[in-house]
Amino acid sequence: MIFWVVTGLLAAMLGIGSVYDAISAPEAVEHVTRIGYPAYIVPFVGVAKILGLIAILVPGYPRLKEWAYAGIFYDLFGAFYSHIAFGDGPEMWAGFIIGFAMLFTSYIYYHKLQRQTFATA
Repeated sequence: MIFWVVTGLLAAMLGIGSVYDAISAPEAVEHVTRIGYPAYIVPFVGVAKILGLIAILVPGYPRLKEWAYAGIFYDLFGAFYSHIAFGDGPEMWAGFIIGFAMLFTSYIYYHKLQRQTFATA
């Protein structure tokens, strides 16, 4: 139960922003270009996040899930680091800590769920 609640919240948090990135919404492009990244990276990252979230939410495919968790971690960590390196204050990067907590909780409970599934099988 904890896995699905936390993973659902993570998917909602990242999914909303991913859609804006995927369609290259002006707000998303401005946010990314403000810290020095090119505008053409925005839809690529948005689609990659959507695919990663789908991989995490769809049952099965354990190897793909591992890659998706890693990709989402790198995305969060890269954005977190970029905001700090750019000189943004905590109001811009503190929310990433919640994202990291949800990602780690989802990952830990995914593996607990896997162990339970294998133990009962």
